Amino acid sequence: MFEFKGLTRRFGDKTAVDNVTFDIPAGQMVGVIGRSGAGKSTLLRMINRLADPTSGTISFGGRTVSTLRGAELRRWQRDCAMIFQQFNLVPRLDVLTNVLLGRLNHRSTVTSILNLFTREERIMAIAALERLGIEQSALQAAGTLSGGQQQRVAIARALMQEPKVLLADEPIASLDPLNAKIVMDALRDINEREGITVITNLHTLDTARAYCQRIIGMAQGRVVFDGTPDQLTSEAVSEIYGADQSAIDESMTSTAISKPNANAVAAGERPLRPLVLAGV
Repeated sequence: MFEFKGLTRRFGDKTAVDNVTFDIPAGQMVGVIGRSGAGKSTLLRMINRLADPTSGTISFGGRTVSTLRGAELRRWQRDCAMIFQQFNLVPRLDVLTNVLLGRLNHRSTVTSILNLFTREERIMAIAALERLGIEQSALQAAGTLSGGQQQRVAIARALMQEPKVLLADEPIASLDPLNAKIVMDALRDINEREGITVITNLHTLDTARAYCQRIIGMAQGRVVFDGTPDQLTSEAVSEIYGADQSAIDESMTSTAISKPNANAVAAGERPLRPLVLAGV
């Protein structure tokens, strides 16, 4: 279980995350929503230790991860995989190699430098790509893929870490509705089949309601809502976004698409495959 106690992050005079305290049970899929600047990304970066808390603690499974250093910190960042809005792939490398980079924290420095991946790791990478319906692009340069395809490669790379926790920072913010649905389907599938805790920042309310078991709303660095999708009332939305509910049109960025259209399929945007990934 995750435990956040008095978690605070300041940047000079600005408080990005302000005295946040809550728990997340293992295996839960949580959506974090709020306006830009509410502290959502800073919260995820502190969980993964890309940013250090100014005060307060983060614990996982009884271990205080907010104070880890050296090898222990590297092991935590292996166990706590992160998916970014801008994918963070190496554009000139092929898709398969980008996915294999997810194994770096499992390997020695020498083999990492020499880029020596085992046959088993390559099989595992292909299986991850097959699961995400993108194995046909394994030898293609990552930079030539569409945004939706690149995000699926990033998810496959995260799976190669064999994580206990998966963080996704606005994973669909730069995607069209079809690809947003494919990516969110993939995250939910990972959560349900592997039992991996998924925490994702989202900017669309209907997506949070459709995919997340629990929604946390942030405003000005504080948690102002913590409940189920059914509890996310118009009053709660107004408190989170600081605006009248009538001014928020959820359909503008809806991901509620029932099936891919013919043009998207022709462009190679195949949906998630229901395959089991051995070893993850």
